[in-house]
Amino acid sequence: MWDERVPLHLASPFYDLAGFRTRRDDLRDFETAEVGDVTGKTLLHLQCHIGTDTLSWAHRGAARVVGLDFSGPAVAAARALAADLGYGPERAAFVAGDVYDAAEVVPEPSYDIVYTGLGALCWLPDIRRWAKTAASLVAPGGFLYLAEFHPLTESLDDETGTRIVRDYFARDAQVWDEPGTYADPDAATVHNRSVEWQHTLGDVVSALAAAGLRVEFLHEHDVSLFPRFGNFEVRDGYHRFPAGHPRIPLIYSLKASKS
Repeated sequence: MWDERVPLHLASPFYDLAGFRTRRDDLRDFETAEVGDVTGKTLLHLQCHIGTDTLSWAHRGAARVVGLDFSGPAVAAARALAADLGYGPERAAFVAGDVYDAAEVVPEPSYDIVYTGLGALCWLPDIRRWAKTAASLVAPGGFLYLAEFHPLTESLDDETGTRIVRDYFARDAQVWDEPGTYADPDAATVHNRSVEWQHTLGDVVSALAAAGLRVEFLHEHDVSLFPRFGNFEVRDGYHRFPAGHPRIPLIYSLKASKS
């Protein structure tokens, strides 16, 4: 499924690679504020897809970035994009592999920052195994930074986000068979089956703590990157509830350090 969607994403206005080649930065303002200055640091991006966020950190001064993804076409696209921007593999490297096997696949044993961006954790059945793997790759004195869609949103009705209609604590695999992609919903696709898992906020925080990391902060944000609910409006570059609508957290972010 992901291999088939890579060329669709490369051509989509959603990713706007022509614009990215000019601005070289697709990161959200809260991410850059919370991660802070990355100048001279090494950064590993788990589940990097086509590498736009990974390369954004290089543009912001990271000495070396490494992106990992399980899709070979996605990794090839990320490497090509890095080359287009003038980054050689010593500055921006991309490797193919399962995220659970990251410690055996990535080129260095540890990194100053381990980063995971939005829309990654839902593809993982075992959050504790993920946390253990990610924590093992954080260098002493470094940290893991995670930004993710808030699991509460998956429990609410899709139109207004005001009614609880699904089980927040659901643990079973959710199997979907839907054509298209978030970057192009009308695209004709053949490989449409996907499997997702829901992880509560408590599951994620507890998994990182059990892996030996110390949670520095957990922030919740009332903005989204896509029209999650039917009544959303776009303001200041984000999708939000209309003015006056009761707000809920739509994204969360956390930083967890290793001593």
